[in-house]
Amino acid sequence: MDWKLELVFVPVSDVDRAKDFYVNKVGFNADYDERPTDGIRFVQLTPPGSACSIAIGEGLNDAPPGTAPSLQIVVADIIKAHEQLKANGVDVSDVDIQDWGHFVYFADPDGNKWALQYLPQRPNG
Repeated sequence: MDWKLELVFVPVSDVDRAKDFYVNKVGFNADYDERPTDGIRFVQLTPPGSACSIAIGEGLNDAPPGTAPSLQIVVADIIKAHEQLKANGVDVSDVDIQDWGHFVYFADPDGNKWALQYLPQRPNG
């Protein structure tokens, strides 16, 4: 039996600001944005090519904004990813080259931390 992680909740203070950041600056796809009931807004965003999405919204959980665990995305080209984020106005770190992989770090407007990872020894990162 397969167990597939498909959704991670990311607590934010301003859903529209966070959606704009993830879609227009980072490049996630906006999959869903609905209010199924009063007090709940569910927004699903997916990194290009990923089987796992993030959910932001209202009334989804009790976690304070900015307290998501550190999240990581694997990319096939860390330089291109770094350039894209920087060109879109994301405050992004320099490329951090380690023996086990190359990394770029950034945070969303609420301080939720992200890492992009490139693994040179793995096909397509």
